Amino acid sequence: MSQDRLFPATIMPDQNWWHVLWPDPDGVVRALRIEPGMTVVDVGCGDGYFTAAIARQIGMGHIIGFDLDPVMLKQAKATCEGMKNCDFLLGDAMELGHLISSPANYILMANTFHGAPDKTALAQEVAAALKPDGCFAIINWHPLPRQETTVLGQPRGPRTELRMSQEQTRSVVEPAGFELKALVELPPYHYGAIFRKTARHESPGK
Repeated sequence: MSQDRLFPATIMPDQNWWHVLWPDPDGVVRALRIEPGMTVVDVGCGDGYFTAAIARQIGMGHIIGFDLDPVMLKQAKATCEGMKNCDFLLGDAMELGHLISSPANYILMANTFHGAPDKTALAQEVAAALKPDGCFAIINWHPLPRQETTVLGQPRGPRTELRMSQEQTRSVVEPAGFELKALVELPPYHYGAIFRKTARHESPGK
């Protein structure tokens, strides 16, 4: 598993400003329409900040924190310590459809999709790991100049040229077998795009 496969500009940020930017992860999870009882995969889970919030929301459901970086997975396990509905899986997101043992209801990618080298191919892997009518949600930075997205007085987030508009996100995800279900504003600098897997692109055996 080569670390060269890490997407550019998607390394887990410093926790201090990250927690200032996202003071209410549970509210974000609710806004993204993650529901109790779901099986959810948090792709690129990093230190488990959103993974833990999802675990609290889904109750008797099941959350898998998925990441390429074993150091991040170790941190995520610590973040979710004591939560009985969490599992963790080391792997490359470009092989997600083969690595997830059973299809999920919902897959989340928070702040990493912008760095995928082949975004439609990645979305196809997500589709292969979802149940029919499953949802794929992407949290992206709005395409604002980086110098305008400040946290604790400093510019934060990916380079300006890596940021994706809602239309750009839709244009690369829908060809993989999805349709846009909802757009959610996540102030101050993000949006959530929630896609539904379409029946015509169901994967064999899923």
